[in-house]
Amino acid sequence: MQVEISRRKFLQGSVALSIVGRSSATVTSMFAEDKEPSHSTVKIATLCEMCVNKCAAWASVENGVLKKLDPNPLFPKSKNMLCARGDAGIHALYDPDRLKYPLIRVGKKGEGKFRRATWDEAYSAILNGTENFKGLKQIIDEEKDNRSTISYCAGEGMGEHTFTQFMGDLLGSTNFVNHSSICLKTTIKGYGLTLGAYGKADMENAKYVIMAGANRAEAILTPDTMDMFKRTRGRGLKLIVVDPRYTNTAVHADKWLGIKVGTDLAFVLALTYVVLKEVLYNKAFVHKNMNGFERYKKHILENQYTPEWAEKITGIDADTIKTIARDFMAHAPRAIYYQGRRTAWSKQDFQLRRAQAIFSALGGGIDVKGGIVFGKKLPLGKHTVEVPIYANIQRRADKKEATFVGTSGTWIGFRNMIIEGRSPYPVRSMFCYKQNPMQSVPNIAKTRKMFEQMDLVVTIDTMPSDTVMMSDVVLPECTYLEREDPVKSFAGVQPAIVLRNKVINPLYETKPVIAILKGLSEKISKPLFEVSMKHDASLKEAVEDDGFDETYEDGNFNLALAYEHTQEEINKELIEEEYGEKAYKTLKEKGVFYPEMDSYFKKISENEYIYYPEDKKYYTTPGGEDKLNAEDTCIDEREIASLKKNLGTHSGKVECYLPVMEKNGIDPMPTWKDEQYTPTPKNKFKFITGRHAQQTQNSTANNIMLLDVMKENYLWINKKQAEERGIKYGDIVEVKSSVGKVYIKAYPTIKIVPDVVFYVHGFGSESSGLTFGYRNGASDNMIIEDTIEPVFGSAAMHETIVDIKKVG
Repeated sequence: MQVEISRRKFLQGSVALSIVGRSSATVTSMFAEDKEPSHSTVKIATLCEMCVNKCAAWASVENGVLKKLDPNPLFPKSKNMLCARGDAGIHALYDPDRLKYPLIRVGKKGEGKFRRATWDEAYSAILNGTENFKGLKQIIDEEKDNRSTISYCAGEGMGEHTFTQFMGDLLGSTNFVNHSSICLKTTIKGYGLTLGAYGKADMENAKYVIMAGANRAEAILTPDTMDMFKRTRGRGLKLIVVDPRYTNTAVHADKWLGIKVGTDLAFVLALTYVVLKEVLYNKAFVHKNMNGFERYKKHILENQYTPEWAEKITGIDADTIKTIARDFMAHAPRAIYYQGRRTAWSKQDFQLRRAQAIFSALGGGIDVKGGIVFGKKLPLGKHTVEVPIYANIQRRADKKEATFVGTSGTWIGFRNMIIEGRSPYPVRSMFCYKQNPMQSVPNIAKTRKMFEQMDLVVTIDTMPSDTVMMSDVVLPECTYLEREDPVKSFAGVQPAIVLRNKVINPLYETKPVIAILKGLSEKISKPLFEVSMKHDASLKEAVEDDGFDETYEDGNFNLALAYEHTQEEINKELIEEEYGEKAYKTLKEKGVFYPEMDSYFKKISENEYIYYPEDKKYYTTPGGEDKLNAEDTCIDEREIASLKKNLGTHSGKVECYLPVMEKNGIDPMPTWKDEQYTPTPKNKFKFITGRHAQQTQNSTANNIMLLDVMKENYLWINKKQAEERGIKYGDIVEVKSSVGKVYIKAYPTIKIVPDVVFYVHGFGSESSGLTFGYRNGASDNMIIEDTIEPVFGSAAMHETIVDIKKVG
């Protein structure tokens, strides 16, 4: 949605979930509460929400009950694939523990005692508070209408924009803490500032890939993962895996390098040194498409980032570094240093991602087939929402917690600022949507303290998470299979527009987020407008001149006006405005649309499809030089790669040197800093974490279908070091850091380098509202220290030193 500004205002530990009056629910009663009329089996096109990939699916519904989810082969991004998590979406719908109706806290905060409430009672509690907590009206009044006293966070999902637009544009808060600072923020910024965008690794056509710290074989099973592994082991793609663990991805690799944790930047700088020293780079590409190259070359060579220097830091021998650098460039431009899909690892992570991007660019593998591609995004129509402007809003509170803190904030910096009393003004409330900070942010003890200090915590979710337990009001959202979400356009080499259709009507008293926000807006808009009048002289004057109702409506203070149209009506508008009625009909019926889909799409085997003809794919961004024919065998691929690009950076080229960094005291070119490297003391370990394809962060902790595949997490520890401590497989060990400790079963193995331990994220919930997730395994954020990557404020999650000892 687009936002328009008001005309007039432009000038300005462990808990138990117990619910009073809670009724029991069996699987049978869950189905009985479905409002769907009885009918025969139908198939409905929908979209998965179990991970970020958003694969297309067909839902088989029989007499109002979802029976099965199958892949929808029409979507180029997901092809004919639905992974274990996608299939397990059924349990997200029918989980007996799911939130069923609004809840209002009646016990102490964090105790997990709630009473069942109606939606109107829940909205009233948010507005006016109860004897146990304050409401929005009192908080905003006491803060003289500084709406930024209300903070908000959101997890990734197709309803995220709907929620953030309400909290930021309509309610008026500037304090948004997005999931990005505990996810991809540093990587996105590093690649964005260097190449203009993060891009996508073209695994289907690459010939050489360096995959560092990413475990695609286990962490995210998507079609591009499968594209890669179909071609490894001598079938066209050479794979180098750089990881402290010998993962399932490493099993498929031509070479595994067990690197020391936190030294990846030194490794990439040494690769770059070899390429520059031996002049292996694509000279034509560099000349046309790299800004500040000579300065960067001088920087690398004069700092003597040699393979021999890197060997002492990384543990990877110099000859191996030289061989990989040469091989990479020999396979360029179809050579990729894989960007990564996870959080910052170390305090040097921003410089690492910049170095990776520049290294890939040296081979010409940017905006070209087999390299990092940007593709095209199909446009959608416009739906306009007018918003009010509040006179007393203050800028976001955490601006000084890192060098650059944008609109998405820094989770660790924001939280620590609040609990340490360093906020420039009181931040007294938080609204949480589809995010579980109590399990997703490092140093859980500090997150708990932040919530304890809040006057009002409101959570919109589908499951009784640890964050729900710290809430004052809980608003139950229906699952993704019970709603239609905003239509989405996915950019890529083969772009497409997709739609999540509602499969069944919402169970119990749950609602989609757009309906939740509409109801809340209707309750709070007028009372909060009266608070604004009290503290805004110009607004009070406008009311005196034009009247209360006219000022309220014309100034867009009636927030419910933003929800005059249903999500279905908005989606229809966005598609028909751009592509017409027939396109919308296709999208509703098939769940996928792109121009010429009827003529382009072809099934060529039982599990293989053509979506776009090869000459219609968007390997290269429009706007550069005239393209050569990539299929002409007389033309060298390096010549195609060296054409002038149209990148999204300031200069339109790859940026080797960033003046804005220098102005802010940050190295303008990737630079190794000894003082930002955390060595591992003797007899201690550095802790690393990661995710698994059978779990979606911590949101699937209670999904019995996925727990059947992976019941709990284990601590990986080097086998020799485990034997020295008398630790055997299955033994309970204590893992202790400076911020907390956990108990977990041990997995001694030769597949992890010495002085490093690992266990997967997504386990160890302390919410007893989760029958199967409660205290199952160990939570990584219970022990991860709250170290901040200093440039953009991301969580540096591989900087924690721990002690290990056998228990009992």
